[in-house]
Amino acid sequence: MTTDSPPKLGHLPITIITGFVGSGKTTLLVKLLPQLRAENPGYTLALIKSEIGTVEVDSLLAASDSLAGSAELGDEFGSCLCCTNIGQIEGALIKLDEDCNPDRIVIETSGSAEPLKLALEVNRIGKATGRFELDGVVSVVDAENWGGYKDLSHTAKLQAQQTDLIVINKWEALSERDFDLFLDKLGDLDVDTPQVKSDKGWISKELLFGFDATMAKAWLTKPQKHGHSHDHAHGHDHSHTSEIECLSVTLSSGTKDASVDLTKLETLLKSAPKDEIYRIKAIIRSSQSPKSADGTPVNGVVQGPAYYILNWSFGRWTWTH
Repeated sequence: MTTDSPPKLGHLPITIITGFVGSGKTTLLVKLLPQLRAENPGYTLALIKSEIGTVEVDSLLAASDSLAGSAELGDEFGSCLCCTNIGQIEGALIKLDEDCNPDRIVIETSGSAEPLKLALEVNRIGKATGRFELDGVVSVVDAENWGGYKDLSHTAKLQAQQTDLIVINKWEALSERDFDLFLDKLGDLDVDTPQVKSDKGWISKELLFGFDATMAKAWLTKPQKHGHSHDHAHGHDHSHTSEIECLSVTLSSGTKDASVDLTKLETLLKSAPKDEIYRIKAIIRSSQSPKSADGTPVNGVVQGPAYYILNWSFGRWTWTH
């Protein structure tokens, strides 16, 4: 990297998206990019792929100026991400971070991948480098062609067990009866993973992505409305429907040096039901340095009151200064 590279803000979040070939993973990304750019025109993603997708869709994604860079695991880092070559993911992450300075990296895995192995490796790399942070694991399911995966039911079950959220794609053309049959088959996986339906491949970024440093910086520099609001998570495009409701709360105090009580906040985070609440995001000011769910303190020594980014997702949480 050159000495005039933009400064790196906080941890670089990593989102893993898995699912069988043709389930709509890349389409999901294509429809996420405009949402990110609508809020922040300079927001960029970097993508690591471990499979060859639909040429037309992948071309659209590659042509998007929201995509900072990409690495094709099948060509550059080996043919199978989640088996013998999983250790090589570290090189891909570091290369994209250094070359592209993205706001987030998305890893799109092959249909036979087991997310747990990759998630553990990302966590290991994050602790070793202090730079990367696993934000979530999302599994995309093709409702229309789910029956064609019956021979891969073991893999499907592993994916469902090792993921934070299941996105049901391509359900719109199914009859009510066929959709009920699909839900029965999905239920056979015997997992408690939260499930949401996409709107023709569209899912709100608020559900899939946590709060990163770039988003936090943009939020802190815009005028804030005090109080709270309650709405559906359509983002800026009201032509899309959503099963998810968002509650936004802004706390204020007349005291100049007021800060959040971390003990009470941690009690709230521990008690939040992960089958009903998918994400909690916050920017808080505290005079104490908070700790993540596993007890890991925020990197670096912070003296006095400071701002911290909270990302709670599906029962676990992390802090970034």
